[in-house]
Amino acid sequence: MAETASQTTTIAAAPERVWAIAVDFERYPEWANDVKDVIVRGRDDEGRPVEVEYRASALGRSTHYTLSYDYSQAPTVLAWSILRGDIMRTIDGAYHFSPTADGGTEVRYDLAIELVVPLPGFVKRRAEVRILNTVRELKTRAEA
Repeated sequence: MAETASQTTTIAAAPERVWAIAVDFERYPEWANDVKDVIVRGRDDEGRPVEVEYRASALGRSTHYTLSYDYSQAPTVLAWSILRGDIMRTIDGAYHFSPTADGGTEVRYDLAIELVVPLPGFVKRRAEVRILNTVRELKTRAEA
């Protein structure tokens, strides 16, 4: 069964800026600490990445996974699901972007992840914190 997590934060940057950073996957290694390498494997007719391979640090080792991105609700939702991965059976998630009254962006990050091998609860919680750090790192990047 997949473990789920969600986090919401407000970013002092326009939704267009936050969206642009979120979909610029090839630059993730510059600001997302656990992402080490990104390769865009496929693009849609508009040139947007739809298949993206990642190498990331996870649980003290390097992991590889490939995500499929869904732009059907762009630019308010960026959703993804796993195509393949070495230690993950499931990675489904989405960023939800909402404008705030002061010109900023509220971002909700939802994630469901299932590993191939079950882990003890304390290890899962530590991994969840690291994954949710992506939202804080996105905030730092967008507000810079």
